[in-house]
Amino acid sequence: ITSGEPRVTDILPAPGITEKNLLEAASALEKKSEHPLAKAIMARAEEIGVQAKEVTDFMAKPGNGLTAALNGEVLAGGNLKFISTQADVPADFKEKAEAFAQSGKTPLYFSRGGKLIGVIAVADVIKEDSPQAIRELQNMGIHVVMLTGDNARTAEAIGRQAGVNEVIAGVLPDGKENVIRKLREQGEVMMVGDGINDAPALTRADIGVAIGAGTDIAIDAADVVLMKSRLSDVPAGIRLSRATLRKIHEKLFWAFIYNIIGIPLAAGVFINLLGWQLNPMFGAAAMSLSSFCVVTNALRLNLLNIRSTKHDKKIKSAKPAEMKTIEVKETKTMEKTIKINGMMCPHCEATVKKCLEAFPQVTSAEVSHEKGTAVIQLNAEISDAELKKAIEDKGYEVVG
Repeated sequence: ITSGEPRVTDILPAPGITEKNLLEAASALEKKSEHPLAKAIMARAEEIGVQAKEVTDFMAKPGNGLTAALNGEVLAGGNLKFISTQADVPADFKEKAEAFAQSGKTPLYFSRGGKLIGVIAVADVIKEDSPQAIRELQNMGIHVVMLTGDNARTAEAIGRQAGVNEVIAGVLPDGKENVIRKLREQGEVMMVGDGINDAPALTRADIGVAIGAGTDIAIDAADVVLMKSRLSDVPAGIRLSRATLRKIHEKLFWAFIYNIIGIPLAAGVFINLLGWQLNPMFGAAAMSLSSFCVVTNALRLNLLNIRSTKHDKKIKSAKPAEMKTIEVKETKTMEKTIKINGMMCPHCEATVKKCLEAFPQVTSAEVSHEKGTAVIQLNAEISDAELKKAIEDKGYEVVG
């Protein structure tokens, strides 16, 4: 729907922090990220001559934000929910960021050393052809849903501009596939995407469509690949597929009619009844003529104008009013860092990682024998005593 090339629109530093200070911290943090919003911040930093510094202990938290260490201080950046776990966010900053979101911008919060240092607003521009493409899909009877990980305010603003039927926002990367699964309960689903996070959803949908300029994994996961990054190619592709199917039906119809009449006639069935018979020469000519008709009918597809909406017809599908609203429940995630003595090599790391990830509450574990730590992501509460016992049963010592 959007161009995929967001730009920084507003910079709101905290008291005592300059715009340059904020961009220096933000660019250092975003330098190792491949997210489009990170590229927007890096581009703005280059414009004003800010050189991004090197950080350590960089970690991306999908759907939430980033953390890293710079000069002994923890840098963090991401959405409000994530930054609220890193620093206190004043009410006036929340109000201004809310105003950004209502106008279709994405507010990114940044903290350093446990203190908020500011907010940077980034906005993506809707492609010129997107609203028209969405109207064409709706005229075909298709219920158009915008599925995004962005915050609800920003998503609603973009959704209004684009004219979609429904907006499902705040979806974490691993939640898109679940939403597609629920939508399939209401009808056939076509998913259009271009990113790594879209790959599972593209596979789950009845028809997965990838944008040609998208990531390799999205292209591999899709059933159809659009060579250009235009949403208008989606309704065009549907028109082409409908016309192709219509040609198949036409050829099947005429093939059956042709053979129902031609085969009995050639076999002499009608000689005694009606006195009809078929000269073998005419039979051979008729066979050639049938192939000519089939090929010519197929070539008529070259005359199809796939951009024309003249012959669009609504398909039998659920109307927007009949569609059930899909509720996206946020998964509660927690993080714990365990300090461990006794790990000497990668084999030790693998042993500790395996024993931790055996707990159903642990979604992932990053273990380092060099740092002597295990950083685990949790989807539910688990006692420190249970974790400690599991690690010490493997012969290692938990010290904190």
